[in-house]
Amino acid sequence: MPKKIIILFTLITTLFFMAGCGLSGVDSSVKRYIRPVTLNYWRVWDGPDDFGEIINAYTRAHPFVKINYRKLRYEEYEQALIEAFATDRGPDIFSIHNTWTRKYQEKGLIAPMPANVKMAFPFVKGSIKKEVKWELKNSPMPVTHKIKSEFVDVVYGDIVIMSRDSDGQYKENIFALPLSVDTLAMYYNKDLFNNAGIISAPEYWNREFQQDIKKLTKQNNKGEIVQSGAALGGSDNIERFTDILALLMMQSGAEMMNKKQVTFHQIPGSFVDKSYNPGIDALRFYSDFSNPAKEVYSWNSALQNSLDMFINNKLAIMFGYSYMLPEIKARAPKLNFALASMPQIEGDSFDVNFANYWVEAVSSKILTNADNIAQGSGYAKQKLNTAWDFVRFAAEAKYVKTYLDKTGKPTARRSLIKEQSENPELAVFADQLLTAKSWYKGGDSNAMELIFKEMIDSVITGQVELQKAIYLAASKIQQTVNTFD
Repeated sequence: MPKKIIILFTLITTLFFMAGCGLSGVDSSVKRYIRPVTLNYWRVWDGPDDFGEIINAYTRAHPFVKINYRKLRYEEYEQALIEAFATDRGPDIFSIHNTWTRKYQEKGLIAPMPANVKMAFPFVKGSIKKEVKWELKNSPMPVTHKIKSEFVDVVYGDIVIMSRDSDGQYKENIFALPLSVDTLAMYYNKDLFNNAGIISAPEYWNREFQQDIKKLTKQNNKGEIVQSGAALGGSDNIERFTDILALLMMQSGAEMMNKKQVTFHQIPGSFVDKSYNPGIDALRFYSDFSNPAKEVYSWNSALQNSLDMFINNKLAIMFGYSYMLPEIKARAPKLNFALASMPQIEGDSFDVNFANYWVEAVSSKILTNADNIAQGSGYAKQKLNTAWDFVRFAAEAKYVKTYLDKTGKPTARRSLIKEQSENPELAVFADQLLTAKSWYKGGDSNAMELIFKEMIDSVITGQVELQKAIYLAASKIQQTVNTFD
């Protein structure tokens, strides 16, 4: 920021607080818009430094706003949210995983984005005697069609939810905004590929892919896997195994959910061939990699975690997200690896990729919090509007870019994809954004992951036949959906 502008904002802020928070001599119609507001913001993964530029830029424009940023560990995050909201100590703004949005909306914990937000902006008037004046402006809030045009397609289905408004009418409301969207990609060990005589990463899940896995998998004289071709077929020891299997189902043509009905175990009505069940076929393909009787056998429960194996030069192909890249480079600086797009089904007209990301939401508890109500008429509503205005501000392309540049994350905005596609570390992830999909995992995404684990394990161990296993899993996930009906 130019030095003159910094000096101007410093002057504004100083005068603002010297004048009793800017209320002295201010028109009564403006006063309620410049009452001091403190917003508590909770997130995971990113530290205060990653978000510092966005917060500073916002508070310079609105010096009556203070934003307290808190980073929590993922392992404690959701429980901390639940406990804080139960005692009316929850954050005003907080991150939620894209698969949690409907759950938090149905629990009434997140507020829909208002149609309009009015905010006060300070400016200095006078050439000799400087005076701080205030101007009220309407901050343009995104509407649903803007979500479709400005963000990648997967975002709309995750943050725009049909809900009842204050008049009792059902309408589409925006319940969160993303700052980034990650996609599942292929990490592959170039040394292991070179040693096996494999020229490039496979593009399709076809015979060539399977032959590559055979070449890349090595067993000792006891039949133990000492080098794995690919982390496929297992559960606990494979990073994001649920996403990999769900993606295989989607690519095969399975419809994961239809409204509030779990359908990944069914043959889609649009299929002409009623003998082909894409969900079952994907589960069979996936589990074959853990079947010692199959040629593609390359994984079992005795192996290390897939990320550790990859870092230790014992795994040729790992499927993962961009957030794994810094850890791999830090733990194995000499590892000769590269990134490639996720394999697709050969002959399909459209690519299908998998999205995994977090979104920023505003707490509905702001309106009922006793401390906010005690501040007087309209304060709670203005605080909620300010929280939403900050989320809108943070997600704008010119501000979110500072966050993306610091964290090395793929963008959620279409306008930034081209630039990221020229970045060698982000290109693969960015190039998959336009074809990335997600799915609502039921009322409890953690329970869904456990159910998928049980389904995979029961098939691998031969305890349950494929069709029965997938039907049982779908039934259990449906129960979590019904919890919120």
